[in-house]
Amino acid sequence: MTTPFSYPFATTPFRYTEPPPPRSATGRTADVYRQLSEDFGIDGPATFVVLSSAPELLAATWALMRESLLAGEGSRTGKELTALGVSRANRCPFCVDAHTVLLHATGDHALAERLARGETPENEAHARLLAWGEATRVPGSPALAPLPFFAQHTAAYVGTALSFHFINRIVSALLTENLLPGNAQRLRPVRSLVGRSVAKTVRRRLTPGASLALLDGGPGPGPSWAAGTTVGPAYAALRSAATSGAGLLTEADQALVRDVVAAWDGTHQPLVWDALPDRADRPGARLAMLAALAPYRITDEDVAAWKRPPYTDHCLVHLVAYGAFAAVDRIERALPLDALISHGVTGRQG
Repeated sequence: MTTPFSYPFATTPFRYTEPPPPRSATGRTADVYRQLSEDFGIDGPATFVVLSSAPELLAATWALMRESLLAGEGSRTGKELTALGVSRANRCPFCVDAHTVLLHATGDHALAERLARGETPENEAHARLLAWGEATRVPGSPALAPLPFFAQHTAAYVGTALSFHFINRIVSALLTENLLPGNAQRLRPVRSLVGRSVAKTVRRRLTPGASLALLDGGPGPGPSWAAGTTVGPAYAALRSAATSGAGLLTEADQALVRDVVAAWDGTHQPLVWDALPDRADRPGARLAMLAALAPYRITDEDVAAWKRPPYTDHCLVHLVAYGAFAAVDRIERALPLDALISHGVTGRQG
């Protein structure tokens, strides 16, 4: 179905790649687009189209979002609030706007508009979920405990948070900030209209696991926090697809990215960032590091310094994904999930 989220390709949101129109897709990419349309209610969302030059990344990114946010346990409103909190923390206006619109789709119109005005949710459970999503950006933050949702919903909520830590970075690096042409989503009637256009799909209960058939064989069960759920294999597939981008860097550049990200404390980088290598000397390491910790600061010059033959759109997407997942991995490893699960508390949105 065509919705206001769908971009006419004459008005492109793509900054550094030229993905073909979704209607020309074949094979696994076409299968992902069909499932996106059916289960997300949107034809050809730019968030996923930008990954289409790397079908294994496209499928894994979609699978993690579908199995956690869309089909996972817990309320859709609660998970949208978590994703919105993550997107706020990462300074991704595109995704903040998207989740505000999707809250309209859940029927929570007053909540969506409070958030659009920058206000705190009136409902305490909603406020805790939003704050928890924001806190996930800071590895080991004390604000991560206790859980603001049922402990048995951990896979869905953590999967949603990690999914958008990845997606935020892809979006900030490779798309413009405009969710809709002309930033029309900044108008309240447009937010409400777009939300209502996908409401039927958003409120439908999905069967978990449908996206796993789109993944490369044998992604593995995934991390312990997602054991026994369809979120686990989806996360494992994204980790495998994204980390394969390491091969685009020398071992020295990989080590530099690993060391800098391992020392990251969740803060936004200063304008004078001493650890960031010069684009003339180590352009690949610079791009990966920016994708991890400051994707909104990637410039035309940064991309041009690295993206030269034989590198293609496929390569650029993989390099950005490698950097983005390095940050996701840092965040995931620092989550005190064993303690959180054993001391989880319930919220109304759990």
